[in-house]
This record gives sequence, structure tokens and C-alpha cells, in this order.
Amino acid sequence: MRVLAALGLCLVGAGTGVATVALHDLWWGLLLALAATAAAVTALAAGWWSRLAFVVGWDAMVGWLTLPRAEGDYLISQDAQGYTVLGAGLVLLVVGIATLPRPARHREAS
Repeated sequence: MRVLAALGLCLVGAGTGVATVALHDLWWGLLLALAATAAAVTALAAGWWSRLAFVVGWDAMVGWLTLPRAEGDYLISQDAQGYTVLGAGLVLLVVGIATLPRPARHREAS
């Protein structure tokens, strides 16, 4: 069940990443996209199958959309908004990894 949840959250994160790239040229679109992404990451429980799955989907899609297109142009602009999107991806990845729950310690039988 957790695998399906992780796959679904990865797809939702990828969709949110597409929306972020599509709206990042507009100042209000960038704010809205980053606020929606931050709200989703905050609302999700910390864990491999929830928050990190969303973050990986978001970062993977934004990273894929960063590559140059066949025409030679880029979807993410080389200005403050574009660098804000890339910086947000790095921050999201750090938050996703840093908030993973610590592994449980096994007690030795005495």
C-alpha cells in the first residue's frame, strides 16, 4: 500500500513541478507555485513513502524540464525567477532528506 502511495505522491510532485515551471515567469505564479509546494511538503508526513516521494517527483520533473529543448531554448529562464525555482528544488531535496525519521534501534535480548 505504501508503494502505491509513494508512486501517487511522486506523480503529484511531478505535476506540481510542471505547474511551477509553467508559471515561474509571472511573479504571482512563482509565489503561488512555491506556496503550494511548501504547503504540500509541510502537510505530508515525514517519511520515504510520503514527503520524500513528493519531493523526488518535483525535483525530477523540474530537473528534466531544465534540459534544453530541441529548438535550443530553455523552459526555465536565466533570471531571478528561474534561479529561484532551481534553488527551491535544492531546498526541497534537503528538507525531504533532513526530515526523514531516524531508524529505530533494536534492543539486544539479555
